[in-house]
Amino acid sequence: MAGFTVWFTGLSGSGKSTVAGLVGPMLEERGGAVEYLDGDVVRTHLSKGLGFSKEDRDTNVERIGWVAGRFTRHGAWTLVSAISPYAATREAARAMVEEHGPFIEVHVHASVEACAERDVKGLYAKAFAGEIPEFTGVSDPYEAPESPEVVVSTESESPEQSAARVVAALEERGLLTGGR
Repeated sequence: MAGFTVWFTGLSGSGKSTVAGLVGPMLEERGGAVEYLDGDVVRTHLSKGLGFSKEDRDTNVERIGWVAGRFTRHGAWTLVSAISPYAATREAARAMVEEHGPFIEVHVHASVEACAERDVKGLYAKAFAGEIPEFTGVSDPYEAPESPEVVVSTESESPEQSAARVVAALEERGLLTGGR
């Protein structure tokens, strides 16, 4: 079975984890061995102790890229959902994965305003008030992908529509063959 990585990038609250969570079962139905690497979960285990400086964010994304590459190497259909705000670091992650298989970048697009409206944790309100320094999209940059393989807009389509478009893109690339 050939592995690949689908890398969901976007602002906090854009819907990365939600869309990845819908794509996963659709891939499992096709016989894939699906692995999830969610940015919040990785930070509590693999990257525990890292802060939110550019250096720490880069280290976190590079760690995720390395693990995704290993999963891809062993035939997993890997779904990464991580803000991954810097283009150069996403490219480094892409290079680590592409040593072993395809890397499909999905830009989960939503405006800062839409993400702030969805924010159940109140992080955007704290960031707007200056209580959270280095908050991506508010006081720290988010470098949107220039040429992602897929763009989904969670402001204009439902999570289910976004997930269906991601799966369709994987089908178009012939990646959903050779499951278990």
